[in-house]
Amino acid sequence: MAEESKEESKPVPAEEKSLVKAGVVSQWLSENGFDHESLEADHAGVEVIKVEPDFLLPLSTALYAYGFNYLQCQGGIDLGPGQQLVSMYHLIKVSDNADRPEEVRLKVFLPRENPRIPSVYWIWKTADWQERESYDMFGIVYEGHPDLKRILMPEDWVGWPLRKDYVSPDFYELQDAY
Repeated sequence: MAEESKEESKPVPAEEKSLVKAGVVSQWLSENGFDHESLEADHAGVEVIKVEPDFLLPLSTALYAYGFNYLQCQGGIDLGPGQQLVSMYHLIKVSDNADRPEEVRLKVFLPRENPRIPSVYWIWKTADWQERESYDMFGIVYEGHPDLKRILMPEDWVGWPLRKDYVSPDFYELQDAY
């Protein structure tokens, strides 16, 4: 037992500390040749996977076939002024024989200047208004979306209100107001 204690107290190299252990879904994706990166699980233990924009549709289609048949949430995240934007997808595998549904979260990091990503509307119809909201608030363009237009702000609004570098206008005139 004394030898085991010595081994446990050895310092861990920095390279090993930065590695995140792949979860079940990440392992399945790797076994099937889907390019991605495992990120640290969230506070509730939900597996988080980083996906490049070009691989979002093939990977999402594979996850749908794997059983992730419900897009619970899609949203935008701003990492701060001058930093990247993130399009996040929280997927759930709904089944009758599980006590707790399996969950996974996809994150796609996008450049701030021209954030473009394929729409997952054709895989999960629930992405419709959620992608529109992310477009309206963050300016993320979901290519292939059937009706990508503002959903919360007036159509002539300039800017993306939930970006952390957004400057709110002092005055906005409503047209045809009663």
